[in-house]
Amino acid sequence: MPPQQVEELLQVLSKGIRATQLYLPNNPVYQRAVDNIRASFRQIWQATDDLVFDVGETELRWEDNVVYNQEQRGESIAWTLYKDGVRSLAFKPGVEEAEIVNFLGVLQRARSLQADAADDLLTLLWAQDFQFVSYTFRELATENAVPIEAGDTITSAPPTDVRHRVEEEAPPKREGVVSIDDFDTTLYFLEDNEVEYLRKDVEREYSQDLRRNVLSMLFDLLELQTYGTVRAELISIVENFIPYLLGAADFRSVAVILRETRAILQRARELIPEHRKTLEGLPARLSQSDALSQLLQALDEAAIHPTEEELSDLFQELRPEALSTLMVWVAKLHDPYVRDLVQGAAAQLAQANAAEVLKALASEDSAAQLEMVRLAGRLKLPGAPEGMEPLLASEDRGLKLAVVEALTAISSPSALRLLERAIDDGDRDVRIAAVRFLASRGYRNAAARIESMVTGAKLRNADLTEKMAFFEAFGAVVGAKGIPALEKMLAAKGLLGRKEDPETRACAAMALGKVRTTEARAVLERAAQDKDPLVRNAVTRALREVGT
Repeated sequence: MPPQQVEELLQVLSKGIRATQLYLPNNPVYQRAVDNIRASFRQIWQATDDLVFDVGETELRWEDNVVYNQEQRGESIAWTLYKDGVRSLAFKPGVEEAEIVNFLGVLQRARSLQADAADDLLTLLWAQDFQFVSYTFRELATENAVPIEAGDTITSAPPTDVRHRVEEEAPPKREGVVSIDDFDTTLYFLEDNEVEYLRKDVEREYSQDLRRNVLSMLFDLLELQTYGTVRAELISIVENFIPYLLGAADFRSVAVILRETRAILQRARELIPEHRKTLEGLPARLSQSDALSQLLQALDEAAIHPTEEELSDLFQELRPEALSTLMVWVAKLHDPYVRDLVQGAAAQLAQANAAEVLKALASEDSAAQLEMVRLAGRLKLPGAPEGMEPLLASEDRGLKLAVVEALTAISSPSALRLLERAIDDGDRDVRIAAVRFLASRGYRNAAARIESMVTGAKLRNADLTEKMAFFEAFGAVVGAKGIPALEKMLAAKGLLGRKEDPETRACAAMALGKVRTTEARAVLERAAQDKDPLVRNAVTRALREVGT
């Protein structure tokens, strides 16, 4: 790998520090800078499995090559690392996903620390507990110690003499200060099994979810304490705890609160109506448009997202009225991960609440209507066509096409009736999509509408694709009853005593191919030697479709 590629990476990192300092995570400049950093790292990992830098005062070296040099210490990454003792820095594959943004944030905070601040760069790095960033450092207090010259020897002395000499040179003990030397100690303090026991106990203690423990205690007290004032205070604590948990992105704990609230409503004794009403209103408050909109916006703008399980636990507690808000936000969300989770939550609510589906379809937001139509089509909701009927009168072409697509996926009797009406729609693509599906289903109720289109003047100015769609549907739906009309169109003269145009005659031939009867085959054979090549080709194809 050429050193220039590593230099480019460090230049991108320098720009990324400025971008993360000046802009919020939802800003396009911030997002573009992070994307550039990730792309640069991915190119590096194609050539190597790690990236190790030696840190100097003003420069970074990679494999003895200077790949970064900045003399101005206030803007130098090398100086920020060097002044706090970092002497080497290593990145591993995977750092670009989440940790690199946090690492840049640590560098920026370290630059802004005051001289008398309690923290330093090493403390900030340690607190992050990076998995893909490693570093070595040197204690600054001993960095300038004079090394032992080659050939020098260290005089040896008995341990007791050394100890006496140290005690004589040491300053006198301060009164009241306890020293470890005042106690007898053993050579081996703990056995291996005892050390292992303590290690496991510490791990168990630190692995506990403290928020969950606090919530459990709150709900235990809320269930057992029957005093009204105590319960009022506990309910107030729970209410105020929810915004804090949402701000901390602890969505699973919010879901726990909502589930435990339902259990309290069933188990708690002597629960007065005022407290019951407040507890019952907690899920409804979270499902309201304002609260849910703030939650979804925060999720979309967050740099680090909760797991799918955590968000699923929370979304499962939403009330049906949240469906309309979710549909509004599906079209607004930029993060594909959050969008997929919101769509999953909306699907669960839509399958269980038909009335809310109709409300979402009646939304004033066209983007929300479009998303609800697509969701209804994917889930094949049988009650959705009732709310889609007004949408066919919309002037939004994309929305009408989505409605037709959803109706074909649902295929219920009410959906087929709406598709029959769409045959007369003012949009060409809507008409074609509707008539093709009805023809594929052999929907006899649409025969009258299709026949009026074929035998009337509505298709005179239509293009060949639309004509073929309607004629083939006519043959498939009307069947043998339509052979006389098709035969007249295919003949030298049309219905009005004049010769039909070649496109119409070719379409009539294709329609006869859909009838697939001996009578239809006979009509096609009589027209097999037609003078017009377009008609002859159509007849040949129709005969192959009719068969023997």
